[in-house]
Amino acid sequence: MPRYASLKEFISSASDTLAKGPVALIFVEDDVEIGTTLRHHFDCGFKQIAVFMPDAFDLPDDVSVKAHRVTYDMAAEAAMETAVNAVINAVPGIWLYYCYNAEYLFYPFCETRSVAEMIAFNVEERRSTIMTYVVDLYANDLETYPNAVSLENVHMDRSGYYALARNKPGTDWPEERQLDFFDGLRWRYEEHVSGASRKIDRVALIKAVKGLELRLNHTFNVSEYNTYTCEWHHNLSAAIMSFRTAKALKRNPGSTFDIETFQWHNSAAFEWHSRQLLDLGLMEPGQWF
Repeated sequence: MPRYASLKEFISSASDTLAKGPVALIFVEDDVEIGTTLRHHFDCGFKQIAVFMPDAFDLPDDVSVKAHRVTYDMAAEAAMETAVNAVINAVPGIWLYYCYNAEYLFYPFCETRSVAEMIAFNVEERRSTIMTYVVDLYANDLETYPNAVSLENVHMDRSGYYALARNKPGTDWPEERQLDFFDGLRWRYEEHVSGASRKIDRVALIKAVKGLELRLNHTFNVSEYNTYTCEWHHNLSAAIMSFRTAKALKRNPGSTFDIETFQWHNSAAFEWHSRQLLDLGLMEPGQWF
């Protein structure tokens, strides 16, 4: 695949290179599990993957021949939102997904069905989004894995997830079919996490339309895109299994020495299977069987 020197160069050809979706946009913040992240999403069935990353990081050969690599500074302000919005504007009508490295999409029956099949069903439901929930992953032994990342010895929180009403801006009136969801490491270590970063809901699978904009809190400027369900029944949802918070808590000097382990009585080994997440209620199939 060609390599792009900038976001502008990539966008100039996006209408041709990303003409067939669904498309995954992966944003690389560090050099942790870059290859496994891309391989996982190729296995999900994404037609194209664009990876935004600094030149300093290496992309494994087996994925570099298939992915669109874009030289990009993830340290810039609103870097991810800027890139996502640029792609949205360039490819209206295409389904897009976004995540960071060391994050892995899981959805109902993903072991036997492609992400395109899930999107096709969702379109039949007259939905332009699929709500995703970011579920924190963490290594079970921080002495052995000081960056909190291990694919083989990985745990998650099995309970404690909750939601609060999301009010309309400047009012006490709740938004229709919108909630703020919480839990995981962001809740357990909230003293080390800013208020704006504590939510675990992320509208990460969307149909691009002109004028749509991703905001800094992982919501969009079109209200219906932020709803977790339609008006008449529950819709399917997905989960993004993520090491991102665990990495940040161990990398941050203000929190790393306060955390000897992420293990607690509600920790459970992650089985890398959608059935576990369905059983825990962390995503649901809706009417998809």
